[in-house]
Amino acid sequence: MSTTSREIHLVKRPEGLPTLDDFAMVETQVADPGEGEVLVRNLYMSVDPAMRPRMSVGQELNEAMGGGALGRVEKSRNPAFREGDLVTNRFGFREVFTSEGRGLQVLHPEPGLPLTVHMGPLGGTGFTAYGGLLHIGQLKDGEQVYVSTAAGAVGSMAAQIAKIHGCYVVGSTGSDEKVRWLEEEAGLDKGINYKTAPIRQTLKAATPKGIDVYFDNVGGDHLDAALASMNSLGRVAVCGMISGYNEAGSRTAVRNLSNIIYGRINLRGFVAPDFMHLYDQFKSDMAGWLKDGRVKYQETIYDGIGNAPAAMVGLMQGANNGKMLVKLAD
Repeated sequence: MSTTSREIHLVKRPEGLPTLDDFAMVETQVADPGEGEVLVRNLYMSVDPAMRPRMSVGQELNEAMGGGALGRVEKSRNPAFREGDLVTNRFGFREVFTSEGRGLQVLHPEPGLPLTVHMGPLGGTGFTAYGGLLHIGQLKDGEQVYVSTAAGAVGSMAAQIAKIHGCYVVGSTGSDEKVRWLEEEAGLDKGINYKTAPIRQTLKAATPKGIDVYFDNVGGDHLDAALASMNSLGRVAVCGMISGYNEAGSRTAVRNLSNIIYGRINLRGFVAPDFMHLYDQFKSDMAGWLKDGRVKYQETIYDGIGNAPAAMVGLMQGANNGKMLVKLAD
């Protein structure tokens, strides 16, 4: 027996922004699980900026793309998994797959919260923001904080966690609508639309007491602007550099790197495995913040595997509000 599935292949390396022509949908037949295997049907998959660099280097052409997903075990011949179990996995961009269990984690949904929060605020997205800000950025209560791409999935979590810690928080984003959400819903002190005014001057005006922690999702001119306003002993937690993802390197030079010398600024990149020791505390904190309304979140959900390429293209053009997801099954 086999199960029909559809998956998204990368068929061409993007030149600049990805286009729909860079992808193809392929129908496959997935065999029933063998001894020790499970068959999983994905319910939701995540679409993230970090996928873009792998399209240039790393992702094989004419093979299913990888990415975070949440699925349900439909058939099991592995004692570690029961039929009906929800499992997180890295087999996104496909409807159905079989696995020996490596990389699958059974998910126990948080009572009172939608399932999709485990793909965003209560998943890797929220954990990246939590650890990046508190462990890498060494945030202290009441500090001056700047977050770029602050209306995005990770940035919106980092900005609100900083507010919970009593900080003055400025966030930049790409539209007036997103600025309003940051100020009126997420509770930031100041939102900046970087597309309507030069980021360096606008950020300087918005941070009269300087910046102690910059949570960087952009690099390029945003990093340059932040370095011009950093306080002594400031910290820059570098989560992403989306400004350069669609080209060989960011065309915006960072001219203020010398500020890290006399400002004694710590600039450090990171990935989530750097702070796994915080995971249990994160789950407890974030679940509480979501339930009591202290953390707000947004989701942009495309329907069906056929719309996964459009979700990826839209993400890189800023079409999302918050977390970008694709719903694959009920």
